[in-house]
Amino acid sequence: MVLEPIIPFEPIRSEKIPAGPDWIAQIKWDGVRMLTYFDGQSTRLWNRRRNERTLQYPELLDVRAYCTASSVILDGEVIAMDDAKPSFHQIMKRESLRKEANIVKARHQTPVTYMLFDLLMLNGEWVTDKPLAERQRLLERVIRPQPSVQLTPSMPDGQQLFEVMKAHRMEGIVCKDLRSTYAVGGKDARWIKRKIFHDLYAVIGGVTYRAGTVNAIMLGLYDREGRFVYIGHAGTGLVSREEWRQLTALVEGMKIPQQPFVNEPERNSKEFAWLAPQLTAKIQYMEWTPHGTMRHPSIQAFGGAEPAACTFAQL
Repeated sequence: MVLEPIIPFEPIRSEKIPAGPDWIAQIKWDGVRMLTYFDGQSTRLWNRRRNERTLQYPELLDVRAYCTASSVILDGEVIAMDDAKPSFHQIMKRESLRKEANIVKARHQTPVTYMLFDLLMLNGEWVTDKPLAERQRLLERVIRPQPSVQLTPSMPDGQQLFEVMKAHRMEGIVCKDLRSTYAVGGKDARWIKRKIFHDLYAVIGGVTYRAGTVNAIMLGLYDREGRFVYIGHAGTGLVSREEWRQLTALVEGMKIPQQPFVNEPERNSKEFAWLAPQLTAKIQYMEWTPHGTMRHPSIQAFGGAEPAACTFAQL
């Protein structure tokens, strides 16, 4: 039996959290979506983009150690911890490895846990046409949890779980309709994700250009000593083309010859200009990276604060 990789069912993003007896909520782990294909003899791992990751996670390959099925396709997320919570940066350390010697070393330095939440095939039979409630019962029946393999808990109150995730600065939640079948390659409102974002005001210390128009801004905050610290760049969000054109004209009189930041900023364009730190922007972001920059920053608006108020004290 040859098990070919599929594109997994995906949730859609929503600001609303569904409620009712047919809905459950699960933690949105800040890891890597991973499907396990065990044909009874060999095991292969594939991520949601159908890139094979069998080599990267040898501790997950002995399916018989944690699953009683004769053959199975499992769906879940591989996570790595840092400071008692899942860290995308840590799991990326494992994802990037290709040499076997490095993977053996990383297995102990960066241990992972496979958080399972769905079952697609069981004992040679597809179960994707069964409702989620039944797939969960089957999953619980065949999985023997252990330190590296766990079942993702399901909670009845999505709003309550969301508030807990906010308090712990986690990534968010996924709400699922217990009546939902598993749509291979699909994406619809039977699964909904609600991510947790944070807001701040930052000062624009540089811009990059594309075809003569500003397409991204380089951002900074002031620390306790009054130093202007680079915290990342943003080029997407709620800004219109007209606002980008207006910004392009506005910054012409603000250009300076040297960077205003005390640290070295990233630049993803050959066309750029440093600016005197006079303009501000409201930014939404997910979390801070270990390098001190924002992860997934998004521009909400230009202006809204005085430069002197854009400090790390906002965090």
